[in-house]
Amino acid sequence: MSGEGRDVRKRDAPERESTTHCPYCALQCSTVLSGERGGVAVRPSADFPVNRGGLCQKGWTAPSVLAAPDRLLTPLVRGAGGELAPAGWDEALDLVAGRLREIRARHGADAVAVFGGGGLTNEKAYTLGKFARVALGTSQIDYNGRFCMSSAAAATTAAFGLDRGLPFPVTDLREADVILLAGANPAETMPPLVRHLEGADLVVVDPRRTRTAERAALHLQPAPGTDLALALGLLHLAVTEGLVDKEYVDTRTTGFDAAWECCVAWWPERVEEVTGVPADDLRAAVRMLGGARRAYVLTGRGAEQHSKGSDTVAAFVNLALALGLPGRAGSGFGTLTGQGNGQGGREMGQKADQLPGYRSLTDPADRAHVAAVWGVDARTLPGPGRSAYELLDALGTAGGPRALMVFGANPVVSAPRAAHVTERLEALDLLVVADFVPSETAALADVVLPVAQWAEEEGTLTSLEGRVLRRRAHLTPPPGVRTDLEVLHALAVRLGQGAGRFPVRPREVFDELRRASAGGRADYSGISYARLDAGEALHWPCPAAGDGDGAGHPGTPRLFLDRFAHPDGRARFTPVDHRPSAREPDTTFPLYGTTGRVLAQYQSGAQTRRVPELVAAAPEAVVEMHPDTARRFGLADGQTAEVGSVHGSTRARVRLTRAVRPDTVFVPFHFPGAGRANLFTGDALDPRSRMPEFKVSAVRVTPAGERP
Repeated sequence: MSGEGRDVRKRDAPERESTTHCPYCALQCSTVLSGERGGVAVRPSADFPVNRGGLCQKGWTAPSVLAAPDRLLTPLVRGAGGELAPAGWDEALDLVAGRLREIRARHGADAVAVFGGGGLTNEKAYTLGKFARVALGTSQIDYNGRFCMSSAAAATTAAFGLDRGLPFPVTDLREADVILLAGANPAETMPPLVRHLEGADLVVVDPRRTRTAERAALHLQPAPGTDLALALGLLHLAVTEGLVDKEYVDTRTTGFDAAWECCVAWWPERVEEVTGVPADDLRAAVRMLGGARRAYVLTGRGAEQHSKGSDTVAAFVNLALALGLPGRAGSGFGTLTGQGNGQGGREMGQKADQLPGYRSLTDPADRAHVAAVWGVDARTLPGPGRSAYELLDALGTAGGPRALMVFGANPVVSAPRAAHVTERLEALDLLVVADFVPSETAALADVVLPVAQWAEEEGTLTSLEGRVLRRRAHLTPPPGVRTDLEVLHALAVRLGQGAGRFPVRPREVFDELRRASAGGRADYSGISYARLDAGEALHWPCPAAGDGDGAGHPGTPRLFLDRFAHPDGRARFTPVDHRPSAREPDTTFPLYGTTGRVLAQYQSGAQTRRVPELVAAAPEAVVEMHPDTARRFGLADGQTAEVGSVHGSTRARVRLTRAVRPDTVFVPFHFPGAGRANLFTGDALDPRSRMPEFKVSAVRVTPAGERP
């Protein structure tokens, strides 16, 4: 009887639920988790304005990764025989700390490097930057967000004085009349966003006829690498057709004349010759934007991941400024942040040239402020280090880092020139990877540290609209698994830091983060866990009120309505001109190769390739090509082909489609081994942002096993 009674009460007890956010893209859709380990269920939150009860395929299947059969549950150490074997935490951490001390003593502090990720919580990104600069004393830290948002950040900071992906709430897009999407495919990369675009006429700029382009009122299909010429041509037409908002330009901007001089020669027919986009379509696009009462210009990775990505974004910003869109209620310019914490991750100090709060490592006042919060002498803080690709390229070389610690990234798959990067990782004296699944990078490590995943940890993330969100733990980590904060604390103590300098409780870290960001461009000082837990919608900047708790400041959902963030309050036009990509097609490599994402996979695939439903939907690398192109090169649908460039070749299955231009092939970058798209991408970097040129390579496609 008593046993039956306990069972009845257990069945009748309400199931525990946790409101949190999806572990994938920067929309950060709100979700509700229920159930216990091995049976966690997810449903979307109906009242969160971004996803409004919707989720994409990845969001619906996110709990599957929590039960991945190859989940890392114990530290692994590579033995004398070359195999990774289980080890205790003390053994693993003592080994790492000892090797780090040896390498620093022999080669200097910069011989140790750190590589972070745009999916880390704000607390972890903040602590990682602090750990590198205080516990290790190294300047060599960057993160995979350099491969994502750096060009947009460089361009928008120059134009507006501030970098926030969307300087307005996502929901504002619902009232738009016209939206230009340059190099963005949200129908596949962030599907819940599409419901906010349904009321607008879309102008989509993309060399592929994507699912987003299929929804468009007008699809502009330029050759890869020519988006900058297209943007210059659109500004040329805005001027010559009398669509420039002269009052706005005169009162709210500077530098228009210099920008105009750069695009005087980009008349529509010349743009058509370079891009392949008909001049009449260019005119139609400008008239749609210029004639709308409420219009937005949004860029994505397709426009940004180039050796001229910063200039390309700047050219689209120039167009938006000429039309009077940024800083106007109901209109604007924005960039669609990709990774889950791509926004917060670049504000909290894990970027090579930044301190928390978007402070600068080269500004004496910024250094002094953060050093005071950290309790160290500002003179001990290192200066800026190498950018992400340059850091990876230098590993194991004379004068380069001899040890690397990786948190939340998988550069073996995600970095350009992937085979070369793999060689550099293999040349290290010490590679340490903290992850929750055995990624391709973890497979190369000397020490692997098993850490908690999204539903097992507390923290905050910052969405693409600058809204700070609470991640809540639904499960406790499995036995033997630690959080990243616990790992960094334990290593810092072993390296001689005081036990209180690196807190392990996310709330304590966030409170310190608030102080470090106070007065910075990304000011979080008025945001607290208490306010977030009470349901307040808080967008940075949100400075603290006089009493220090920030209760008096509502946050800033819409930036620039009164003034831009430059000292004079005006936005800046940037004079830019088109130039070719680093390597254009030729007789040996006659096609454009471009890379990107597909609906069912995410980033390097380390998580999504462990979800059966997603693997069934997108199981392997493919190369999309036009049927005419396939005939030209003797390829058939379903055949295995090699996509090769001067840098290397990728093996993928041919998929015939008329959605791509005949001069272009597309390969998604989520797959491992010989299917890595980044085997053929190059190392040309944007001179301002240091963004690699992922979106255009000169390639040839041949049947697998054949060589021309």
